[in-house]
Amino acid sequence: MKSYGQFCPVAQAMEVLGERWTLLVVRELLCGSRRFNELARGVPLMSRTMLSQRLRSLEASAIVERRKGADGVTPEYHLTRAGLELRAIVEGCGLWAARWLRRDPRPDELDAGLLMWDIRRNLVRDALPRDRDVLIEFFFSDAPRGATRFWLHVKRGEVDLCLTHPGFTVDVQLDTTLLTMTRVWLGHERLEDAIRSRTVRASGNRRWIAQLPSWLALSAFAGAAVPASRGGTAGTSRNARRRVTAEA
Repeated sequence: MKSYGQFCPVAQAMEVLGERWTLLVVRELLCGSRRFNELARGVPLMSRTMLSQRLRSLEASAIVERRKGADGVTPEYHLTRAGLELRAIVEGCGLWAARWLRRDPRPDELDAGLLMWDIRRNLVRDALPRDRDVLIEFFFSDAPRGATRFWLHVKRGEVDLCLTHPGFTVDVQLDTTLLTMTRVWLGHERLEDAIRSRTVRASGNRRWIAQLPSWLALSAFAGAAVPASRGGTAGTSRNARRRVTAEA
């Protein structure tokens, strides 16, 4: 990115973080992705070439460091202290959007693979059964061909996301639309209400169906409070702007 030619720290930060995809890569690292393929899975529309470029740029800015993985060969990417301090910025952006830009996702924003990847890594591990395996099948009737069925295999508190049937008996099947499940994930609709209204049709083991809401942690921004009115300007926001202007 070209320099903004300003001494303002905000401008300097944007020279590092303002390029397309950069903060989404940081988001994935904050969510626990370490390997290149894991990062690519979290930003599926980003080309692998662009991902490599962004990782190199983040390394050059001392935000990310590359290390050898546990096998001593496969590289892993870890946030430095500077990178970890970006958590407040990433979470702040998400909370702001959840409060002030709240809406249902557009059709072009729906992505079954990304949704299931998010669901898998945000399940409440301590709430998952450990005494036996559980296989949950998701069927999205409106998803593109090849992305309609996913399986979560819960095994001793750990979860695998399967893109093909793993060969075990399905314990719970959720039959819904991609939009409905995304709304549930974003906190726009409660899973219990969706099951009750049959917009999510749950079948299988009743015990696991009853426990599903306690397993699903939802998006980190699902609980963001929505302002009663989106008009006007709060005094705290004016004060914040005055502080930023003064510091610049």
